[in-house]
Amino acid sequence: MATKKIAHVLSDEEQIQAISKRIKRAQGQLGAVARMLEEGRNCEEIVTQMSAVSKAVNTAAFTLISASLKECIVEGKSNSDAVTAQLQKLFLSLA
Repeated sequence: MATKKIAHVLSDEEQIQAISKRIKRAQGQLGAVARMLEEGRNCEEIVTQMSAVSKAVNTAAFTLISASLKECIVEGKSNSDAVTAQLQKLFLSLA
């Protein structure tokens, strides 16, 4: 018997826009990394840019998870415990 997966879709438009903006910034930074490699830039500059990409992606993920947790707790959904547990698991996967 298949287990039904608990899922939450973020509905806070302000948070969605903030996360999307951060992801687009990371996308641009990642493009810069590719250009830097092609241009033969030094390792320190490239690693610094890669670190910025990583931080932007992680911050977006943490923001998504925390905003989703907030919605689940505030809305008091009947499956909020299951969704909260799943979101906590996602949070720990980033740590």
